[in-house]
Amino acid sequence: MNQLFKDTILKATAADDLYEIEEIQNLWSGYGKILRIGLKGCATESVVVKHVKLPDNSKHPRGWNTNLSHERKLKSYRVETAWYAQYNKQCDDGCRTPHCLALKHFDDEVLMVFEDLNASGYSARKNTVSWTEINTCLSWLANFHATFLHQKPDSLWQTGTYWHLETRPDELKIMDDKPLKEVAAQVDQLLKDSPYQTIVHGDAKLANFCFTEDGKDVAAVDFQYVGGGCGMKDVAYFVGSCLYEEDCEAYEEQLLNTYFKALKKAIESKGIQVDVQQLEKDWRALYSVAWTDFHRFLKGWSPDHWKINSYSERLAREVVNSINQTSV
Repeated sequence: MNQLFKDTILKATAADDLYEIEEIQNLWSGYGKILRIGLKGCATESVVVKHVKLPDNSKHPRGWNTNLSHERKLKSYRVETAWYAQYNKQCDDGCRTPHCLALKHFDDEVLMVFEDLNASGYSARKNTVSWTEINTCLSWLANFHATFLHQKPDSLWQTGTYWHLETRPDELKIMDDKPLKEVAAQVDQLLKDSPYQTIVHGDAKLANFCFTEDGKDVAAVDFQYVGGGCGMKDVAYFVGSCLYEEDCEAYEEQLLNTYFKALKKAIESKGIQVDVQQLEKDWRALYSVAWTDFHRFLKGWSPDHWKINSYSERLAREVVNSINQTSV
């Protein structure tokens, strides 16, 4: 890390000195690191630093090392800094996020300095979840979507999520599923046509949620693909990230009921003027569409992925058939 970035951390925290505690993780495709940094001479014991540095020779783990892939990643970090600079402060305890202490650009490097969520009580990471954690995350998503309902995603992705169709032409091109491929643009348009647009997290998988030990509170991280969209995109993606296919199917209604109950409560508590019943009717109908949208991406990106299962295939077939019948 260069001296300018070290000075930025010291200034933001009023610390006398700093040291590296641990490397939390490497960023996707070698684009930098996330570090836990210890501090000396100040009230704050540690911060988390996201240091983006372009690799000399990018090697994507699935072979998607293209100019388009590179440009998408670069934009994702510009979007993330814009998120923390312009939007993050709107998130309250209902959709907790890390407080951003500093943002710094230098040549082709980016530094983001955050509160250490572990030190703030969000130290638990989950590979498997109980209903407690599922309900907590669905409540987080509902509060997040309510907070940003009808807000324009200025400086963010116009359409959020990392699998958005317009950013994934390579994956679409090699898809073997011809019926789904032929309606991919219509699936995308159905989601865009919802009159109830919000800002979606865009990568709301279980790994991006940091829990309290009891699982009753959560904070979310990683806002590289935050942008405009229908809230069902986050919900479908989250559910698919933490449940097996049989549970996705068996508990579909319960999961949606939980989310919409929390959404209604959040909208009412924030005094947002919207017809909640109409919103729920519109978004419920788009749940399978959002699921199909991600399924389309997976079938081009990684055709043998474990998330491509009978439940996903069934939902996709239903959506494809519905679109084709409507088009006749």
